[in-house]
Amino acid sequence: MKQLLNTLFVTTQGAYLSKKGDTVEVRHEQETKLRVPIHNLGSIVCFGNITCSPFLMGLCGERNVTVSFLTERGRFLARVHGPVNGNVLLRKEQYRRSDNEVQVASMARVFVLAKIANTRIVLQRSLRDRPDTTDGTEVQKVVDALAGCLEGLKNKVDANTARGIEGRAANLYFSVFDHLITSEKESFYFKGRSRRPPTDNMNALLSFLYTLLVHDITSALEGVGLDPAVGFLHRDRPGRPSFALDLMEELRAYLADRLALSLVNRQQVKPGGFQKTESGAVTMDDPTRKEVLMAWQKRKQETITHPFLQEKIEIGLLPHIQAMLVARYLRGDLDGYPPFLWR
Repeated sequence: MKQLLNTLFVTTQGAYLSKKGDTVEVRHEQETKLRVPIHNLGSIVCFGNITCSPFLMGLCGERNVTVSFLTERGRFLARVHGPVNGNVLLRKEQYRRSDNEVQVASMARVFVLAKIANTRIVLQRSLRDRPDTTDGTEVQKVVDALAGCLEGLKNKVDANTARGIEGRAANLYFSVFDHLITSEKESFYFKGRSRRPPTDNMNALLSFLYTLLVHDITSALEGVGLDPAVGFLHRDRPGRPSFALDLMEELRAYLADRLALSLVNRQQVKPGGFQKTESGAVTMDDPTRKEVLMAWQKRKQETITHPFLQEKIEIGLLPHIQAMLVARYLRGDLDGYPPFLWR
């Protein structure tokens, strides 16, 4: 089992990362702020104006530590990693199946089914845990409608049909997402999904968490030797990690949406930590971003029993386990890919 290694998030603008023996040294304004042994890290994520020495990037490549660069707002820019792991036969099988309409439809159906089932659980748990603050009638209607979407996926469908059902289910889910927000409603509201850029506080928080999740899934796919760019539900597009987005569909409600709601409803993030720019985009300030990153890391250290493996694991291992399972399926070791279904 893969060790749950830490991600080093660097948000201090102007920071410089360098190699100091077998450690990563973070300096700011000529002062050393942090030293972390390289063997304790799984990846490094740099937000904004952060620079890395070529010697550090070389060390990270040797030790299989991915370095990702994002804008200060969290938009992905680039990633640096060492030699690709895994054998060429696995990737060739991935490419063959991605060009086969029957295989594409089969995989797309599974990803959509898992996404809808997990979003439905989020709504059901909200009805159970917050009966006095959640608009139960509207939410229950969507829970029932999502059950109808799942019925539509019971039989084999083509990929476009699966994508159509996914779109309808997403619209249904987000139509009642605002009912799940119970604190600071004047500042944290949800009228619909907006991105590139997010135009309200809740969308800014969700987009940031989705970026973190895609990063973890991309690293997991690369770790088992798969190509994150060649997907099934999400078709190929230059610069898009389509396969990582496929796997994210089954995990986003459980990992990202629930954490966003928890941070807002428990008032761990404050309205003052979000600012709207002249262009209408909403961004988080540095203290808020750090609060979210700490909550993300803490969440990943919690444990669950994996529904397929029936083993107790840290939540942060979920992307790696699902990547391992999809690789086993593509190799022919499993008759079907078992998605993560929250219970």
